[in-house]
Amino acid sequence: MNPESVGLVDFSGEVCLFPLPNMVLFPHVVQPLHIFEPRYRQMVCDSLAGDRLIAMSLLCQKNELMEIGQHPPIHPVVCVGRIFREERLPDGRFNLLLHGVARARVIEEINTGKMYRMAQVELLDEIPAASKDSEAGLRGSLLQQIDTWFGSQPEARTQIRKLFKSDLPLGTLADILAFALPLDVEVKQELLELVDIEDRAEMLLTSLRENPAPLVDSPKPRRKFPPDFSLN
Repeated sequence: MNPESVGLVDFSGEVCLFPLPNMVLFPHVVQPLHIFEPRYRQMVCDSLAGDRLIAMSLLCQKNELMEIGQHPPIHPVVCVGRIFREERLPDGRFNLLLHGVARARVIEEINTGKMYRMAQVELLDEIPAASKDSEAGLRGSLLQQIDTWFGSQPEARTQIRKLFKSDLPLGTLADILAFALPLDVEVKQELLELVDIEDRAEMLLTSLRENPAPLVDSPKPRRKFPPDFSLN
C-alpha cells in the first residue's frame, strides 16, 4: 500500500472540497486553518461527523467566463487531508489542524444540495525512484541546493539538514520542502500533480536553481513553518 494512502482503506471516494486561491496542501504536512464562512462551517461540521476528511484544492488563476451559478474552476489534482485537531469557537467558527494524507484526482463534482462543494475523487499512488542510487543522487542534489537557499539562515539550514539525515523517503522530503518554501503557488500545484518521485524532485531542484533569491539575504519576511492560520 502506498504510504500516502494509509488510513484511507475504507475511503468512499467522496470528499468535501475546500478551494483556496493561494494555498496548496501536500501529503505529510500539517496546515492550520481558520474557518469562518457559513458554507465552510457546515462543511467542517459534516466532516467531523463523518470521516474527518477535507480535500484542499487550488482555484485556477486564469479568469474564465462562467455561467451564473457555476463554481469557480479548480485544478483537478487535490490533496486529501484529515482533521486531527479542532477547536470550535463560541460563535461557530473553527480552528483546525489538517494533516495532508494523499494525492487525489477529481473525477466529477457531486450535487448534494449543501452550501459547500463535494467531489468524487480517485487516490493517486506514487511512482518510486528507479533505483536507490538515483534516489540518493537526487537527495544529495536537493540538500546542496537547499544549503544555498538558506545560506543566510544557519538555524533553518540546520533544521533542514536534520530532515535530510532522517529516514524520510525522497518523496516525503520533496513534499515537505514544496509546502514550506516560498515557491509560486502554481509551481506548488505542479509539484503536487507529479506522482513520479524522481520527476517531482527534479522539478523542485529546477525551481530552486531558477529562483535562488527569496531566502538569501532577502529583506522580505520569511514564511513561517508551520504558517499562521489561513483565512478561507
